[in-house]
Amino acid sequence: MGDEDDTVDAMFPLEGVCHLVPKRRPPMASSTSASPPSQPQVAQSFASHRISPGASPEERQVMLLWAHFASYLPDDIDSLQKYFVNHIEHTLALSRSQLAPRSALQALSYCIRDRLIERWKDTDSFFKQEDVKHVAYLSLEYLMGRSLQNALDFMGQYLFMEQEMDAGLGNGGLGRLASCFMDSLATMNYPAWGYGLRYTYGMFAQKFDDQGNQVESPDYWLNFGNPWEIQRLDLTYSIPFYGTVTALPSPPNSPPKCTWTTTEGSVAVAYDIPIPGFNTFNTINMRLWSSKPSTQFDLESFNRGDYFKAVEKRQLAENITNVLYPNDNTMCGKELRLKQQYFFVAATLKDIISRFTATNKPYAQFHNFVAIQLNDTHPSIGIAELMRILVDEKDVAWTDAWNITIKTFAYTNHTVLPEALEKWPVTMLETLLPRHLRLIYDINHIFLTETKQIFPLDFDLIRNVSIIEEGPNKSIRMANLAIVGSHCVNGVAQIHSELLRTIVFRDFFKIWPHKFHNITNGVTPRRWLHQANPDLSRFITELMGGSQEWIRKLSMIKTIAQHADNPEVQQRWLMVKQYNKRRLAAYVARHFNIILDINALFDIHAKRFHEYKRQLMNCYHIIYRWNKIRGMTPTQRLSVVPRVVIIGGKAAPGYSIAKLIIKLMNQVARVVNSDPEVGDLMKVVFLPNYCVSLAEMMIPASDISQHISTAGMEASGTSNMKFCCNGGLILGTLDGANIEIMDEIGSSNMFIFGAKAQEVSNLRRNPPPVDPRLQTVFDIIQAGAFGDPRQYVELINRSHGTGDFYITCADFPSYLEAHATIDRTYQDKPQWARMSIITTACMGRFSSDRSIRQYAEQIWNLQECARPDPSPPVPLKLAPAPVQAHTAPTLPQPISTGTHSKW
Repeated sequence: MGDEDDTVDAMFPLEGVCHLVPKRRPPMASSTSASPPSQPQVAQSFASHRISPGASPEERQVMLLWAHFASYLPDDIDSLQKYFVNHIEHTLALSRSQLAPRSALQALSYCIRDRLIERWKDTDSFFKQEDVKHVAYLSLEYLMGRSLQNALDFMGQYLFMEQEMDAGLGNGGLGRLASCFMDSLATMNYPAWGYGLRYTYGMFAQKFDDQGNQVESPDYWLNFGNPWEIQRLDLTYSIPFYGTVTALPSPPNSPPKCTWTTTEGSVAVAYDIPIPGFNTFNTINMRLWSSKPSTQFDLESFNRGDYFKAVEKRQLAENITNVLYPNDNTMCGKELRLKQQYFFVAATLKDIISRFTATNKPYAQFHNFVAIQLNDTHPSIGIAELMRILVDEKDVAWTDAWNITIKTFAYTNHTVLPEALEKWPVTMLETLLPRHLRLIYDINHIFLTETKQIFPLDFDLIRNVSIIEEGPNKSIRMANLAIVGSHCVNGVAQIHSELLRTIVFRDFFKIWPHKFHNITNGVTPRRWLHQANPDLSRFITELMGGSQEWIRKLSMIKTIAQHADNPEVQQRWLMVKQYNKRRLAAYVARHFNIILDINALFDIHAKRFHEYKRQLMNCYHIIYRWNKIRGMTPTQRLSVVPRVVIIGGKAAPGYSIAKLIIKLMNQVARVVNSDPEVGDLMKVVFLPNYCVSLAEMMIPASDISQHISTAGMEASGTSNMKFCCNGGLILGTLDGANIEIMDEIGSSNMFIFGAKAQEVSNLRRNPPPVDPRLQTVFDIIQAGAFGDPRQYVELINRSHGTGDFYITCADFPSYLEAHATIDRTYQDKPQWARMSIITTACMGRFSSDRSIRQYAEQIWNLQECARPDPSPPVPLKLAPAPVQAHTAPTLPQPISTGTHSKW
C-alpha cells in the first residue's frame, strides 16, 4: 500500500467507472442540537441497550468504551473515498492496478452499506426502546432496481454507474409496488419490516431469438455477489413438509390440537437488506429467506458411488428459492409453487414470533405488536400457519387463536382475474401440508356454520364464500381464506375496489361490508422522478423556489401548474424531455444499432405481457400505421408525424398466447424498421429484459405512454403514475387508476378511448362486426408479411367475434381515432408542453407516501416513530477499576476521532 493520499487520489482511475458529485444535503427531518449530551442523555443510551444506569462500574465502563468506539462513520466525500480504498484493499484484497468497474462498484457499495447498517440497527433498537407496533409486509416479490444510487441519494450524494445489476427479486407491478412501499415506510418513519424470498436466478432473463421468440434464461444476478445483503447464518429456521397428523384430546366443541410428524424439510436462512428513508435517519430492514437443506451432504451415498443421491436433498431444498414463480403447467411445478409460498410464510412467522417472545407479552397482545399485510394471495397460507403455531405449539385456545389471527392479518387484492385468485388441489395440500389442510377445513366449517345462521336459505352465497371449492377435483380457494382470516380487505383503485364489492367478492361484502376498503396504489417520487429524471427534478425544485420538500410531499408540486402557460417554462420543460429522449436513443443505437429520430413522438408501451393489457391491439395499430404510410404519396408523407414505438415487457414462461404476441411484435418491428419507404416516419423497438433500470431510462423519455387494458380488468396499474410524474401523456381506457388520474388532471389532458367497464359484458355477448381497417390488418398478417401466417391464426381468432374476450375489435376504431388526435396535438408544441406540465403537477395524490399513510391509519393502526439524529460523541472519563485479586490490564485512554457517537 502506498501513502493514503496517493491512493485516495487514484480512487477512480478508470474512465467511466463512476463519479461522485457532492450535493447539498438537506437537514435531517428530526435533527437535534449539536451540543454534547447531558448525563440524562447518557443514561438514556444505557437504557436503550438494556443496561440500567445503576449497573456496576465494570458494566458502565464497558458501555462507555463501546459508545465511544462505535462512532458513526462519516459520509462526506473525502471519507467515502478513504473507506472505498480500504474496502478495495482489505475486503476485496485488490490493489490499485487491479481496480476494475465491477470491483469499484462492490467497494463503494460496501462503503454505503456500512453506513446504512449503522442506521438500521439503531433505528430497530429505537423501535424496541419505544415499544411501538410495527407492520410486517409480506410480498413474494420486490422489484428493487439498482440500490447504489438510491442509497447515495438519500445520503446527499449523486453517482452514475452502469455496472450494477438489478436485483432479481421481482417481475412486474406487484413487486415494484412493494419496493415503493418499503421506500415510503422508511421515509415516513413507520416501524416496518419487509419479508420476501431471495431468488437465486430471479424470474428469468429475457432474450429474443432470430424468429422473434422469447427465450428465457436464468438471471445470474448473484454471480458476483450482492454487496447490499447481510447473510445471517446465525438466524435460521427449520421448515417442515409432508408427514402425518395426530389429533390430541381437546375441549368439546373445539377443533383438536394436533401433532405434525414431518418427513422432509428445509432450512430458511435470513439475508437482510437495509432500506434507507429519504431525509431521515430511519432505516428499516427487508429480510429475504433462502432455502438450504437440513442435511447438506449424504456421505454414505457418496461413498457408494451414488453421487447424484449424495446431493439430491440439497438440490430439492434449493429449488424452493431458485426461481420466482416456477412454471405451474405441471403438477410438479404447482407443488413447488405451493412449497415456495409455505416456506416463505413459515419462516416469516417464526421470525416474527421469535421477536414477539422476547417482549414477554401474552399472545393476546400479538396484534398490538405487529400488523401483517398480505400482498396478494401468495402469502395467504400464513393464516393457517399462524393458527397452527398458536394452537399446536403455544397452547392458545382455538377461539382466542382465531381472534388473534383475524386482528393481525390484512389482505390486499391486486386482481379480478380468476386465474390469479389462486386455488390449490386438496390432494396436494393433503400430501404437502396435511396439518394445514385440517386447519382450513376446521376454519371453513366454523365460518360456514356462522354464515348459515345469517343467510340460512342462500345456498349460492354459501357455496361462493366457502374456502373449499367442491367438485370432482376439490380445491382450496386462497383468496377466500385470505378474506375469512383478515380483518381488512382492500382493493388498489376505486374502480377495482368497486368491482370487488359488487362482482368478485359480492357475497363476502354482504357478510362483512365493514371489511372492505379502497387504497389506491402509488409510486415513490424519490425513485421515479427525483432519481430517474434528475434534470426535471432540478427544474421542479427551481420552480418551487429552490425547496426540495416536494420530494417528501409530492402534493406540493401542484403549484407548478401556475407556470403551465409560461412560454419560457414550456421551452425548458420540452428541452428536458428532449434530453431524456436523446439518452434513450443513444442506448438503443449502442445496443441494437437502430437510429431513432429524437424529434419524433416517442410512444412507449411497457408492461407485463397479458391479453387483457392488449399489447396485441397496439401491434395491430403499428401494422395499420405502417401500411397507411406505405400507401401515401411523398407529398402526403410530409404531413405525417414521425413515430417511435418502444415496447418492453415479459410473458410468463407458460403463457403461450402472450409469447406468440411477442413474436408477432418482433416480426412487425423487423419489417417496419427495414422498410425504406417508411424510413424515419416510423420505427419500432422491442427492448428485451424490461426491468427497473431500463424503465428509469424509458419513462422520462415518453411523450405518450399506453395503458390500454380492457376496462374493468386492470386492478390499478402504477406505470401510468410513473409516466405522468415525468410529464408523459396517457393514451388509455377508463380502467384502473387511469380514472382517478383523469379526475386529477382533467380529461382534456389525456387521450381516452374505448368501452367502459359496464359495457364490456354486452360487447362480449354481442360483438360488433370487424372494422374494415382492422380487417386490412388481418389480411396483411394472413398474407404472410410477418412470417408463416398459420402461426398467427389463433391470435386473429381471439380478436373478433365471440372469441374476442378482451374486446379488441370493439375498441379498435376509437383507438385509431385517439392516435389521430395525438398526432394533431403533438404538432402544437405549446399546447403539448402545457398538458405535460399540468399532468406532472397533478400527481401528488399518486405518491406511495399517501398510500402508506392510508394503510397506517385505516388498517394497521401504526404510528410514526422517527429515530432522532445522532448526537456528538460522549466525552469519556473512565471510572477506575475496582481492586480485585486478578485485575485486567488497564485499557489505554481513547483518542477522540471527531466523529459522532452512536449513543
